[in-house]
Order: sequence, then C-alpha cells, then structure tokens
Amino acid sequence: MTFSLNRRTLIASAFAAAALFSPFAASAQEPNPDTLRVALLPDENAATLIQNAQPLKDYLAKTLDKKIEIVVTTDYSSMIEAMRFGRIEIGYFGPFSYVLAKSKAPEIEAFAVGVEKGKPTYNSVLIATAGGPVKSLADIKGKSFGFGDQASTSSHLAPRAHLAKNGLVGDMDYKPVHLGTHDAVARAVQAGQIPAGALSEPILRTLIERGMIDPARIVELDLSAPIPNYPISMQGYLAPELKEKIRSAFLELKDEEILAAFRVEGFEPASDESYDVLRETANILNLELAKMN
Repeated sequence: MTFSLNRRTLIASAFAAAALFSPFAASAQEPNPDTLRVALLPDENAATLIQNAQPLKDYLAKTLDKKIEIVVTTDYSSMIEAMRFGRIEIGYFGPFSYVLAKSKAPEIEAFAVGVEKGKPTYNSVLIATAGGPVKSLADIKGKSFGFGDQASTSSHLAPRAHLAKNGLVGDMDYKPVHLGTHDAVARAVQAGQIPAGALSEPILRTLIERGMIDPARIVELDLSAPIPNYPISMQGYLAPELKEKIRSAFLELKDEEILAAFRVEGFEPASDESYDVLRETANILNLELAKMN
C-alpha cells in the first residue's frame, strides 16, 4: 500500500515539531493524555518515516482509543531531550540513544523490542565503495570513515568499537565523519564521497530493496557483533492502565505492513538490562554518557 505525503502535511509537521521542541514548550506530564505523541528515531529521511508510520498511527488510534501524533525529531539528541522533559509519551529509540535517554530520565521504561529472524538483535555493517581504495578493514587506516549520528548504535558506537578491536582508533588511525543518518552514510559511500562507512544492516537491506542503493556499487567489509535491537519506551508517569494497553498494543501487533516499517517480524518484552552491553562499550571507547547528551 502506498501513502502520499502532501505539502500541507509536511508544513503542519514542521510547525508541530518546532512547537514541541521549543525551549518554551510546556512539558505537561499527564498520566492519561487525550493525545499520545509517538516519536520515531530520525535514522532515515523524516518524510519517509512519517509516510511509513501512517498505518501505525491508525492502528494505535484504534487500539488505544486515543489521538496519535507521530513525531520525527531533527536529530537523536532532540528526541532524547523530548523524552526527558515529557514532550513525548512513547519513543522508538536506537539502542544507544535509549541508554542516553535513560541516563537523563531514569523513570522511562523500555517495554518492547523488535525481533528479526527470530532474535532480538541485529548487526552493524561496514561498507566501502566498490572499486575504491578500501578493500579490507586494514585499508581504512589513514582515510575518512563515515558514521551517522554520534548517538547512533549501529552507525557509530558498534562499528567504532569493531574498528578499535581491529586496531583502528578514531582520530588516530582514521578520520571519523558524521553524516547524521544511516541512508546518508550509504549514499556517500556509494557515490565515493567517503571511501567507507557503517550503518544498520537491516536499514542497508531496506535501502537496497527500495532501489535507493545499488549493491553493485558497494562492498560489505564486515559485520559487528550482535546488537540488542531498537527498544520502544514509554514515560513512567503514565497511568498503569494506559501503560498496559500500550504494552499490549505493541506486543500483540501482527500487521505485516506496520512490522515491515519497523524492519522486524514482531515484538517481545524488553528489559533495561539487555542494554548494559552498550553502556560497557561506551565506557571501553571512553564515550562518557554525560558528553553524549
């Protein structure tokens, strides 16, 4: 099914986002609000994310009997701050951005995690330009390497750790270049603007399926160790009855179109402890959580 996104919708979304993330925006923490604001991690083009989220919006509105507002923030930090100050009720975070959000707002609750190929984990993929100067991890030395947002797990934290394990330290052995989103990294590598980079393997697979990336123009260098998948979190101050309805809405979700937008087969219960491995990785890389917020 195809959904159109007209100019009026984009303008309305832009004004809504501006109001939501203004420093003067109210942060009313209502236990049972009439409207639930659901934020999606800005790991791809915002217009694409909003368009693909329309079935989710309809499903949640019907299931929860609430008005649903889909929010895509300008970057990972904006989403973390929105969760911190109660300007969104539900957030679909990347693993490391969830860890950062939790460090700022300990009361938020991760309640569901995506399952892909029967596992609640995924990988970061390190890629290079086909026919370019990087043909192995060792060739990255002395060159630029593309990452996404600094708070991204599979487009920064995990591949950076993977490179470090292979003797390549950022700012010493190669020059890190942050491009913001996963698709921006893939496009830059494909075009030869940077010789190599890293992004989520499921996102790369989706970009190839959409025809946005030509697999003949890139080569896959390596995969990271498994990463705990994207968690869905909600505010701890929400009413218990509402939290249970939200939890059930995601854990019982069977709509293939909605699940495809999340790049998962389904959801299972999440626990905060599953993300301790990312806290440990950040410490190994000397990435202090306070500096990343």
